[in-house]
Amino acid sequence: MEEYQELSLRGKVFQKIRDDILKGKYKENDELREITLGKELGVSRTPVREALRQLELEGLVKIIPNKGAYVTGITGKDVNDIYVIRSLLEGLCARWATEHITEEQIDKLEEIILLSEYHVNKKKELATQVSKLDGEFHEVLYEASNSRILEHVLSDFHKYVQLARKTSVENPERAEKSIAEHKEILQAIKDRDADKADALTYAHIMNAMKNLKMKL
Repeated sequence: MEEYQELSLRGKVFQKIRDDILKGKYKENDELREITLGKELGVSRTPVREALRQLELEGLVKIIPNKGAYVTGITGKDVNDIYVIRSLLEGLCARWATEHITEEQIDKLEEIILLSEYHVNKKKELATQVSKLDGEFHEVLYEASNSRILEHVLSDFHKYVQLARKTSVENPERAEKSIAEHKEILQAIKDRDADKADALTYAHIMNAMKNLKMKL
């Protein structure tokens, strides 16, 4: 039981530090000190050290012997690669959703679209709200694919590019187009048109990537 609790603690510390890196709290080349992180998280240095080693395996941290751990972060190439991979996997996700989506999930997606339109029209906290709702739309789609493996992989990719996604919808014009694309994807899923749902979702992710490149 003690060992399980320790593993659980290490997992929580890992998730917290990883989320902080992906959300931009820690910038590229920032040093991550075990003592400082331990104090902030209320844990000993051991779970912090283990978390940093795991983050190094993911490529988010570089540990330099006798110096310390430093943030490597997500590069522009990483973001580009993730969007290309996402475009293919999310197309598959939408395809599977045409077979497995429930009425409750359809209702959730329609509600998210309505809320997105409301925030675009209000133009208040546009990037924050629309990005959050965009994330929720895709999370429901992942769930609707009825594949735990696909849902896990895509959720992780989504976290890795959350800062980039927020930048993508800062432009009201792109935000409106993104919502229109969500509507088309949902309609194709409701029509049980797997080929169309796949193609529209692929195009949606690629459009988001193109918009990011224009801003970089």
